[in-house]
Amino acid sequence: MNEDGTGDGRAVPGSQWYDADAGPLVRPYAMTGGRTKPGPSNVRFDLIALVVVEDDPPGPAEESLLGPEHRALLTLCRAETQSVAELAADADLPVGVVRVLLGDLLEAGFVKVSRPVPPAQLPDERILREVIDGLRAL
Repeated sequence: MNEDGTGDGRAVPGSQWYDADAGPLVRPYAMTGGRTKPGPSNVRFDLIALVVVEDDPPGPAEESLLGPEHRALLTLCRAETQSVAELAADADLPVGVVRVLLGDLLEAGFVKVSRPVPPAQLPDERILREVIDGLRAL
């Protein structure tokens, strides 16, 4: 039975699950080949980790072997250094997918990642205040 109550099996206009303007639907696991972790080395990409294209990345022949999502991330990184969160937002992909794709790019030598400084390695606020007070005293 259709939404309009008829039982003839005809599709009612506007009753599709999604419209044709939405484009093709690709599941995230299809983009990553079913993987959920970035590479065999189990690299962990923090949301604020910065991704930059290598100074001497592999050539165009190797890049042509990459998928469209990999190439989109490379294009975004070439424009400017971006965080993992920014890449996910700009590429309109889930963060988990971006992490897996970045793991592929890292292993292939296309990108390098600078991880954020852990809070334990940051200077103590007390020390910074002493430095500021010392500079003001000059």
